[in-house]
Amino acid sequence: MTELVIHFQRPDHWAETISIHFWDGHPKGLATDWPGLPMEPVEDDWFRIRLRGVQVVRLVVHDGQGRQTQDLFRASDGWLTAAGIWHDTQPQAAPRSAPEQVAAAPVALDTAPRPIEERRDFREETIYFVLTARFYDGDPSNNFFCRDRIQFDAQGKPVDPHWRGDFKGLIQQLDYIRDLGFTAIWITPPVENRSGLDYHGYHPYDWTRIDPRLESPGATYLDLIDAAHAKGIKIIQDVVVNHSCQYGIRGKVHIDHLPTKYYVPHGSEQGRVDHGPYQGTLGNYAWPGRDDIDNPVAPDWYRERHARDPDGREPLIDPKTGETVPRPGYDPGRFFGIDPADLDPEWYHQDGFICGGDWESAYPLQQKHLAGDCIDLATERQNVKDYIIGAINRYLDMGVDALRIDTVKHIERDNLLEYVNAWKAHKPGLFVFGENLVKGYGWGDLGGGDNGPSEIRPWWYTRLGHDPRDPLAGGDSGFPQLDFGLFSTFRDTLSRGTYAGTAQILSMDWIYGDVTQLVTFLQNHDVGPDNDFKYRFQGEQWMAAAAYNLLWTLRGIPCLYYGEEIAFMKGAPQDVEGERDTLSQTGRAYFGDHLEPERIAQTQSHPLYRHIQRLNLIRRAIPALQKAPLEQVSEWGSGMSFVRSHPESGSYAVAGLAIGQDQEVSVEGVRPGVYRDAVTGHEIAAEGRLSFRVKANSAGIYVLDGPGKIGEDGVYLR
Repeated sequence: MTELVIHFQRPDHWAETISIHFWDGHPKGLATDWPGLPMEPVEDDWFRIRLRGVQVVRLVVHDGQGRQTQDLFRASDGWLTAAGIWHDTQPQAAPRSAPEQVAAAPVALDTAPRPIEERRDFREETIYFVLTARFYDGDPSNNFFCRDRIQFDAQGKPVDPHWRGDFKGLIQQLDYIRDLGFTAIWITPPVENRSGLDYHGYHPYDWTRIDPRLESPGATYLDLIDAAHAKGIKIIQDVVVNHSCQYGIRGKVHIDHLPTKYYVPHGSEQGRVDHGPYQGTLGNYAWPGRDDIDNPVAPDWYRERHARDPDGREPLIDPKTGETVPRPGYDPGRFFGIDPADLDPEWYHQDGFICGGDWESAYPLQQKHLAGDCIDLATERQNVKDYIIGAINRYLDMGVDALRIDTVKHIERDNLLEYVNAWKAHKPGLFVFGENLVKGYGWGDLGGGDNGPSEIRPWWYTRLGHDPRDPLAGGDSGFPQLDFGLFSTFRDTLSRGTYAGTAQILSMDWIYGDVTQLVTFLQNHDVGPDNDFKYRFQGEQWMAAAAYNLLWTLRGIPCLYYGEEIAFMKGAPQDVEGERDTLSQTGRAYFGDHLEPERIAQTQSHPLYRHIQRLNLIRRAIPALQKAPLEQVSEWGSGMSFVRSHPESGSYAVAGLAIGQDQEVSVEGVRPGVYRDAVTGHEIAAEGRLSFRVKANSAGIYVLDGPGKIGEDGVYLR
């Protein structure tokens, strides 16, 4: 029969009778009523109890006279010394008391974030990242199926619309995100999109309009911004500067195509399409004219067909070839592809598509087209700058708090900084960060086995200098990046249950303009830390907990991808992978089912949810964790330690992390004084050295003159 054996060493000043009160005893939810059960004395002031039928439990040990331990958690047999330290076997000559390390009661703190208008430093925030269309469906009437990757049920009915979540749903779930402890929401680009698979927002067609598939009456983009602000949450808008969709930009430039409603696949005939909501033709089923675009600068013949002939049966002569459509098997490229040579040079580059070795070379990355539905804009031209800068300024005026810039390395740095600096000038104090994807350290010409030049690496965009071998040749550009360098190490560290090698990447923190403003993460909609970076994190749950301990105590601004808090779609490919994959099989699956009233309690009781919730509380209370660089970094595989010192606020913290097993941490050269652990409440008076023990997959966060324990123990942080 399952049983958990707990030993406890009675401190000298406690009464002679010892009891244990426990709850949440799994697997059957066993619990006691206060004062619990008496423990059996054994020898040398050790007491014992056997909890039959219990594998995991929360507990308090007390003497019935007002003296008790803090709330504890145990998932294996253990020996708890009078000093408050767990051991897996009986310790030799265990100390009977430890006045320098006392379990202090949690301190009452105001853990609510300060009002938005007072939070001018974005390092105070933590970020929750959502694909809006995949998060929560508040208004089914604006749902929309893209042409590609439609999921059908057993009866052949289309299910899981690609555009499913919306602003109304996000507004309804603001409390969920706030209760999890996040103070900023990064949403995917909300501007109007056009593509066969455009639900994610990265195929912009009109930067000046919000996509109607996200809005509802009473739930416009402005309504979302206002609702978020009312709850103390900031909005980060994702912005695409590098490219448009394959149809051009509404009102500005048209890319030559034939209307989609005239496309007939080979071996078929017009009117016989049977593809979910696409019946008869593959034209936009939600529009009466069954066409994909309504561009007023399209040719007369195109606009004339836009509002009529929805069935696509009236003969149309292709002005490029003289051929007549509809015709089965007629060149799909005339409907969905582009010819770079035919693009308008006032708006687009004409250098072809990125391929092969182009991915590690600056010129092709920044002059060629990313994909067939990502057409490379001539971002250096003034008309392009004026259009995109002006469009985004409108959203800043609406109240958007920060911007995330997509595909950074595809735009030359000084050119891209023209956009970033213009937005900052329009809204002083604006926080803007970028996405520069790299699968490696990202040191460029500085070495480290990098096969790409500095000019396309993240650090380059955080600096102003022009020497690819000397980051200090220029100051801070004010344009921090997502920390892909740190992320790329996780494949060989956190995903294998170790911190080994993490210190190496941190030793290069000096190359960034301001390393404390990098946005750190474990995974996102494109990458995860396993194998070839294609999948949602598939490591053990304790590995994820140890990863979050690192991200929330390390320099930088932590960002969580939606669903990580419950290991959502663990091990699934981040995007469609196989030829027949639908979104429900990927890391971009619909999350809303976990937020419905009948499931929300289960979601919020997940160990990782509770873990991240507490980490957010702790980070919010300690300025050094938010804003200080790293000092005295030490890493030994199963553990790490470092110091965070922030003179401006007077905040000083020593962090110790353990992964896989308990660790003894000792840090020399710390400031003298009294330290209190935000995790356990232990208090230590230190004179130049701080030594403490950290439980497996937990953290010790000792703050000089700190508040003590913050939040409640969980499965991992304890």
